[in-house]
Parts: sequence; structure tokens; C-alpha cells
Amino acid sequence: MMYKNLLHKLFFYLLCFFLITSCNPESNKSQLEKSRDDFNFEKIWSVEFPDVAIYSSLRVADLNQDGVKDFVFGAGKSEMVPTEIGIIAVSGASGEIMWTLPARDEIFGSANFLDINNDGIPDVIIGGRGAILYAINGKTGEIIWEYSQENNLNDPGEEGLYNFYNPQFIEDQNDDGIPDILISNGGDVTIAPNDPNRPPGNLMIIDSKVGNLIAQAEVPDSKEIYMSIVVSKLHKDEMGYTVIFGTGGETLGGGLYRTTLSEIINQDLSNSVLLTSSENHGFVAPPLLIDLNDNGFLDIVANSAEGKIIAISGKDNSILWEKKVSNTEVYSTIAAGNFVDNNRVDLFTSYSIGKWPVLRDNLQLLIRGDSGEIISQDTLGIYQTASPVVTDFNNDGYDDALMSLNIHKKQSDGSSVLVNKLMVYDFFNNDIYQIHVSEPGANIASTPWIGDLDNNGKLDIAYPVLTLVYSQAQDDNVYFGVKGFRVNLLRSQIDLKSEIKWGSYMGSKYNGIYAN
Repeated sequence: MMYKNLLHKLFFYLLCFFLITSCNPESNKSQLEKSRDDFNFEKIWSVEFPDVAIYSSLRVADLNQDGVKDFVFGAGKSEMVPTEIGIIAVSGASGEIMWTLPARDEIFGSANFLDINNDGIPDVIIGGRGAILYAINGKTGEIIWEYSQENNLNDPGEEGLYNFYNPQFIEDQNDDGIPDILISNGGDVTIAPNDPNRPPGNLMIIDSKVGNLIAQAEVPDSKEIYMSIVVSKLHKDEMGYTVIFGTGGETLGGGLYRTTLSEIINQDLSNSVLLTSSENHGFVAPPLLIDLNDNGFLDIVANSAEGKIIAISGKDNSILWEKKVSNTEVYSTIAAGNFVDNNRVDLFTSYSIGKWPVLRDNLQLLIRGDSGEIISQDTLGIYQTASPVVTDFNNDGYDDALMSLNIHKKQSDGSSVLVNKLMVYDFFNNDIYQIHVSEPGANIASTPWIGDLDNNGKLDIAYPVLTLVYSQAQDDNVYFGVKGFRVNLLRSQIDLKSEIKWGSYMGSKYNGIYAN
């Protein structure tokens, strides 16, 4: 999941050998031991997948038409290693595996859904390494098309194509009656971390019906790309669509850009607007589009890998504010909500303390949306890049944030383990507490899903946990390896009194847009 992109590469999963004892297991102990049992969370099912790790975040659609949403996600083993279980669909009602597909490389992308074959059932678009991009029949799990085959790519790398990131849908470009795909591609895993010789990233438009390439445009600075792009009209009266994309990585600089869909169609990004840049780090996590100042324009908020969050006006591209946090890097995206003031949206995000590749502790930040002021911060858990999700857990009229945190625990016999905890941040009441029980293992990069799975008006939570194997070195440093993962579904008695706007990675609609 790392190497040149902490979000989309296996490095941290293979961090079987990542030193974790430098973390203080006793830090914030009172907060970590505080729990709430009055929400009546019940584990409905848990499904296990041995010998693979999970790279993507959970996404949902009703694939079997039983009235309950089902889960789709990617998995894999290691870079450039084929896997028998690369893409998975699980029944939301029972936890039974509906279908799986093999893959020739890791599937780290998160799914999006579109009824391609017009059978009334959502089909799956999902990507990963090695120019893997599939359209999959949501009902049967059969491949509708594979990008590399449809475009006769014998060796994608020779043609400058590498990882596919999360897809977005745009208006029909070729008059076949269905929306088409806008997606970013880039990132050569074979290049050493500090080697500046990187192939440039591309923005691509792909025919969603048959998988053919419609348009392709190289990024203007010829840098690598790891960011999943977002596309939207930034104002309701805007004539065309704006596309936000970022370049650069963990060790090499890049920029955050604004372009138009028409420029991508014309296969020329030379007129893209550089919104901001970073000399030594790039922009990896997807940006958030949100109206911060109630002027009717969606603004652009992004984390730079250098440990900086920046807000940019969607109206005139001016910098509204920026905040740099020393001794941090960031590879997580940003969540939004009315956490402390119902007349203002604020931002919640998770940073990593240290410098890549030595990132061991987390820093969680609540930031005022209108000014960039840090309202509160905390340091819970060790390294992970999963992002927060947001809803009102206690029905007090204010949003709360949920994070899947990894806690390093010393056992009574002196051994060490990692456990995963679901922690709720109740900012309005200045409270942090755990829901449900701790799970052995860890969640490194998969954002949980929250929502109403079965349409009963109650909150459901699904989240993955890696199964870890431990070994103890002579110097008391603990190392671990991944031996599979499981996905858990929890149901609660919490009434959902309003729409969940940020219930998944890149939001409940998977598009990176927060509708105030």
C-alpha cells in the first residue's frame, strides 16, 4: 500500500517487518478504554479470506435484488503477483460470498457502480495495478470487459500505463446511451523511492460499455500520479465540468491542478490551472469538494503529503487558508460534517507522525472549515491511512466521526499484539469512546462503510480487519505479517434521522463531493 503511494501499494501490508514497539501503548489510555454499550451493536456476520490482504475500501450496491445492499471490494497478495481472489462480492444480508474473480495483480481500488448491460442491476467498475480495470456483471461476477484486453495492451508499462485509481462517471461521450468513465492512471512500482525518473500520469476517458479508450491526456508537469480524481460543476450555473487532479508522491514533489472535462476530451492539459504545489511531496489522497463559505461555489480542500491541508476557492482559485503540521505526512482523505456548529462545516482528517518510511503514530485533527484553525487534535493508534466516516451517533443534532484505529497492546505475559478498535469522536460533547469490541489484528488502509444496509432506518457498520502473524525479535521489537483478512458487519439500534453524507471512502456517493 506504500512504496510510492501509501494509499495504493502493498508496502505497508508487507510491512510484516514494521517496528511498532516505539509507539507508546499507554498513550491516551483513558480514552482508548472508554466504551459505549448502549448502542446495542450486534455482529451479524463475519466472513474470512485467508492468504490475501485487503487494499480497497468497502462499497455497496444491491447486486442480488433482495432489498439489502451487498459489498464489493478488492484484494491481493503482493506487487506483480497474481491472486485467485482479487475482486469479491459479499451478500449484505448473510455474509455469504456471492462471487469472486482472480486478478493478475493487486486490486487496491474501490468499486463504483453503473448498470452497463441494462439488466436493472448495478455492474462493477474497479481497478488496480498493471493497468487492471474491469467492468464486471454485478449479478454473476462475469467480466464484461477488461481494459487491457479491449485495447490490445500486451505490456501496459511499455505504453505508459500503470495503476488505475477510483473511477468517476461523466456524461455519455459516444452516444451509446450510458455514462462513460473518467479515471487517472500512473505509478510505476518497479522504480526506487527516490528515483526522480518516473513515467508521467494520465487522465483517461473510457467507454463504459465496451472498455475502449476515448481520450487520454498526460498531466501537465509530466509527474507521476496516484490521486483518484474528482469531477463536478463547481457552481450550478457552470457551463462545463471541472476536474481536480494531483501529481507527485511520497518523496517527489507535485501539484494540485484544476482543468476541464473538455480539455481532457481534447487530450491536452497544458492549460490546466496549478492551484498549489509542493517541492518535495505530492498530492496523493483524493481532494474534497465542499462549499466552505456559502457562496454557492464548491471549494477544493486537499491534503498534501508534506503534512499540509489547504483550502482553495472554487470561484477564483485563490487560497482561502492553509495549515502545515510539522513532523507529519498525510495519505488519508478528509471528512466533513457539522461537528460543533450546525451553521458551519468543519473538517476531520488523520495525519501520520514522522517521515516516510518511518511513520508510526496517528494524529487526528478537527479543523474549522471557514478559517483553517485547528479546533482539536488527538493522537490515538498507530499508523494507518483509512479515512474517517461521519454520522450523528447519539442523535444530539451534531455529526460525529468514526475511525478504525489500530492499538498496540502489551499482554500480561510481556508479548505484544495489535487490536483494531472502532472509535467515535463526539466533538460537540468533547468525548471519544469505543463502540463494539476490539478485534485482534489491524486495518491499515480500508475505510469502513456506514449506512442503512437493509433500509430499516437503523445504522449499520461494515469494516475489514487484517489477520496478523506475530514474531518477537531479540531486541524486543515486534514484527508482524499478514495472513488474510475478515469483513465484519455490525447492526445497531441507532435511528438514522438524516442522510449520511460521508459514509464511505470519498463520501456516500463515492465522488468526493460534500453537499452542504
